[in-house]
Amino acid sequence: MGPGEGEIFMLAVSQARRARVLLLSMALVSTAPMFATPVLAQSIADTPTNEIVVTADRRDSFGADFVQAGTFRDARLVDTPLTVAIMTRSLLDAQQARSINDAVRNTAGVSQAQINTSIYSNLAVRGITLNNFTNVRWNGVLPVVNLIEQPIESLDRIEVLKGAAGLYYGFATPSGIVNLVTERPAAQPVTRVELQGDVNGSLGVHADVSRRFGTAGLRLNAGTGILPTGVRRTDGVRGFVSAAFDWKPADNVQVLLDGQYIYKSITEPTEFSLTAVNGTITLPPLPSPRQNLGADWMQARGKETNLLARVNYDFAPGWRFAGAVGRSYLTRDRAYSSFGRYDPVSGNGTLTVAQTTGNDYTNMVYRGDVSGVVRTGPIEHNLLVGLAFQTRDGNVPTAVRRTFAQNLYDPVAIPYQAPPPRIIPNPTRTEDLGFYVFDRASLGDWLQATIGWRKTRYTDVSRTSSYKVEPDTLSYGLMVKPVHWASVYANYIEGLEPGPIAQQIANNAGEILPAAISRQKEAGVKLEPMAGLLLTGTWFHIARPSAYLNSANVFVQDGEAVYEGGEFSAVGEVGRNLSITASAMTLSARQRTGAASVVGKQIENAAKFSGSLFAEYRLPDVPGLSVSAGLFRVGRRAVNAFNQGYAPGYTTFDLGGAYRFVLLGKMATIRAYGDNITDRRYWASTGSSLLAQGLPRTVRLSLSLDL
Repeated sequence: MGPGEGEIFMLAVSQARRARVLLLSMALVSTAPMFATPVLAQSIADTPTNEIVVTADRRDSFGADFVQAGTFRDARLVDTPLTVAIMTRSLLDAQQARSINDAVRNTAGVSQAQINTSIYSNLAVRGITLNNFTNVRWNGVLPVVNLIEQPIESLDRIEVLKGAAGLYYGFATPSGIVNLVTERPAAQPVTRVELQGDVNGSLGVHADVSRRFGTAGLRLNAGTGILPTGVRRTDGVRGFVSAAFDWKPADNVQVLLDGQYIYKSITEPTEFSLTAVNGTITLPPLPSPRQNLGADWMQARGKETNLLARVNYDFAPGWRFAGAVGRSYLTRDRAYSSFGRYDPVSGNGTLTVAQTTGNDYTNMVYRGDVSGVVRTGPIEHNLLVGLAFQTRDGNVPTAVRRTFAQNLYDPVAIPYQAPPPRIIPNPTRTEDLGFYVFDRASLGDWLQATIGWRKTRYTDVSRTSSYKVEPDTLSYGLMVKPVHWASVYANYIEGLEPGPIAQQIANNAGEILPAAISRQKEAGVKLEPMAGLLLTGTWFHIARPSAYLNSANVFVQDGEAVYEGGEFSAVGEVGRNLSITASAMTLSARQRTGAASVVGKQIENAAKFSGSLFAEYRLPDVPGLSVSAGLFRVGRRAVNAFNQGYAPGYTTFDLGGAYRFVLLGKMATIRAYGDNITDRRYWASTGSSLLAQGLPRTVRLSLSLDL
């Protein structure tokens, strides 16, 4: 970094605290700029200069015209030069989605990683595990602590922006950003009550109320329920309440406030811990998916509070300020269990329980951006300059471990163990301060070129380690639109990755590894052959540092991994009565450099093929009635970095139906949805020599009433 750059960056650093106080005092929050990262599609100049527009996307559709993630807010999907998948409210309702995992399985290359599916959605995208502190965003801004299942009922949509996004979001793994977009106050009053249940005995209720008061609006969502999963010796409860407030004190100012409280306590079924014999792992036989080798007291109990405030201020024709401040806080107790060192003949083995009390995590985000339009001859420049500051504080208590004799084929009851006292040996704090500049240059409607630069100061401090990095990262791209319904693009993005955290089974559990930089190349084409249907094809190449559990059971960062593949998707409506979402991905994920024992090996939990197909048909002869069906495929995955064993691929099938009718003068909808209707036994997640089984067949039911 040259002297001039150093002076600029140090000035930005010295002003960080002042900017933080300013943002807090103004209670500002960003809707995220209208354009940014390599290539955006819609500029501020496209909207009236004295009016702030919140894009109204098409309703009652599996597809969407616009993306609402922070960097791409209000950009048309066909003009967004990255791979973006959107799960709309209509799709979430059709599949009776109850978790992020339920929703994002509709996009190729997404799988559950390492832990079982009942506690929360621990996901991998394109074979790369999401960082649960940075990669899941709330309304495009707030990095929520994703160690508790986020409620789906209050969401308008879920967006998956695949690949590196470090230029705008800072340090996050190049798997992509999962953006949870909440429902906002509606133009017309909403009062809706929904009863939920399933054949396993779960029962819940959800209420949705929206009202407008002049230039302001308020929307409240709340729900509670009990959570049997169909697995023996399991129990659980959950509850949430969320609020979204919008206000336009002036024509050129918009304020948005969001708050949410989540509570969930659920048994975490025992996982399998695999051991190699002579360099080979033999997977256990798939037991009944209703079997649990643990006990119902082995629960994960968590509480989370998310707060977010945002403001848009059009201070001059074609220019906008967007500011943000947000906080996500989670505390949880956990009793995690694994079964290992077993005899496959007799079934005798050891069940290990790791208990922790008071795992606390706090994420804070402060952001301010100025964006506007400048012309140089025939070229229009959409400029964005911003400063973002994110912090994470973590308190990870020492786990108390106990072992018990257990049998795979004839399980015995495990006696209750009281939660241990809270001992915090290694509190941590990370800080991510970034200054970024973007320019999207457009020549008419047919050619766009972008370039972006970010300067970051990242620190990670704990009692056992401390490090600081100050990287520069670049992004550039080109997009051509030969016709209005087609776009072709290519880009290069340098991403920033936070250090991964060693999992509980590692000898160095809780250790945070160093941060690093990843590099991504992507090229793609997007087509709208008919109104409401979007087709995409993408090639990508990602190179990133590799982290894995080595042969000494230590979680290490070693060498480089390369992920290369192609994706296809088709989403939207075909005719008046048929909605579809289809996806497929082929992936080559290999360890390119590092220890000799892993070089050339397939990356763990990275399937060479994955795909999905889901369709809903509305019967024209029976108004209000619809039927749906889907299939979801995940290929074979290596269980660890050494490829000593493989979890077989699997395909599950779903069936559903819905009927909308008038009940007591009010509109009502009854839905039934069968998940894994063939009751297929399969390994849902793996990695680090762990295996977790998929849930048994579940039929979900719901009745909603618009009052």
